[in-house]
This record gives sequence, C-alpha cells and structure tokens, in this order.
Amino acid sequence: MDYIIHLSKDKKLKKLVENGQTHKLIKRKNICTYLCASIMSQQLSTKVADVIYKRFLTLYGDKEPTAQQILDTPFEKLRAIGLSNNKVSYVKNVAQFETAFGMDAKKLAKMTNDEVIEYLIVIKGVGRWTIEMLLMFALGREDVFAVDDLGIQNAMIKLYKLDNTDKKKLKEDMLRLSKKWSPYRTYACVHLWRWKDNVPVVKEKRPKEKIK
Repeated sequence: MDYIIHLSKDKKLKKLVENGQTHKLIKRKNICTYLCASIMSQQLSTKVADVIYKRFLTLYGDKEPTAQQILDTPFEKLRAIGLSNNKVSYVKNVAQFETAFGMDAKKLAKMTNDEVIEYLIVIKGVGRWTIEMLLMFALGREDVFAVDDLGIQNAMIKLYKLDNTDKKKLKEDMLRLSKKWSPYRTYACVHLWRWKDNVPVVKEKRPKEKIK
C-alpha cells in the first residue's frame, strides 16, 4: 500500500508500519448517527459505550434513526438508556443541526478538513477532537493528525523521546514530525494507537474538549 512506503521513510515509524496490520479507512453515510454515538461514548470505556449505543438503537427498532426521530424522542427516554443530561442535550443539538443545516456525507465530502471542522464546531457538545475522529473514521480522510489526542501524544513521547514538560513545545514538536507523514497522517495515527494500546482507537483517551 502507498501509505506504508511513504510512512516507512520515517525510520522510527517504519517498524510500526511494516510490522503492523494494514488499515483500510471506512466511509460512513449516516454522519449524524456517527456523531451522536461519538458523544455517547465520551469518557466511557468501549464496553459501556457499546451497551449504551445498542440501547439507543433499540429505541428505533435496532435501526439508525433519522435526525427528526431523535428530536421527537422524549428527553427522559434518552436519559433512561444511561445518558447524562448533558449528553442528551448534545445528541439533540447534533440532530437539530442536521435538520437545520445538514451534515450528510456528500455535503461534507465537498469540504476540506478545516472547513468540516469550522462547519461542525459550532454544535454545542462537539469539540475539535470529535470532529477529527469523524474525519478519520466516518469520512475516511487520509491526512488528519490529532495533535491533542492523549494516546498519540504518549506514543510519540515514547517513540521519539519527546520532552513533555512543556505542552506547547510538545505539540510543536509533534506537528513538525508529522509534516513528513502527509498526505497519510491518519494512517500514522492508527499505527501509533495500535503500537501504544494495541487497538485502533482508544475512546477513553480523548482529550477534555472545551464545550462552547
């Protein structure tokens, strides 16, 4: 695969890429549901998040609901599946944005990564990290670098022996190193996650996002 050849030019990353499993990015059609699921999983273990999401789908006959169906679902009914008040509000915010402005895959596909972030960041309850994960794992964008992700930070600190006493400098060093991975930075992130935690994405290790 092209990304393996490119990323292998980085001697330290080479062993991770060549010894690891290849990864294929998936493009999803229902962006609204993906974003709602992402919000539900925040600060939860993967196991607990999966249970809550299954309960969520059960409310709609085990099918992904439309944004309007989510809006029509009583607040307390969503609370009853294990969501906090804030998470219910945030899920409703996503559904409201979908009905008012739209966020279907075809529409977002016409936007650059930065344009997608700018477009969705206005939704209360949705932070930059969440949108970066959406870009990677729902829109299938190959060149996204999640500099704020704790798993990526820890992996790069260990792999490149980076100094983490100054967070600002750490991020500058990470961005500098990641430039040579472009246009395949998403794949680099996946291999760093796998190397550090042996899983593609560790939901518990998202950064604390500032809620607008």
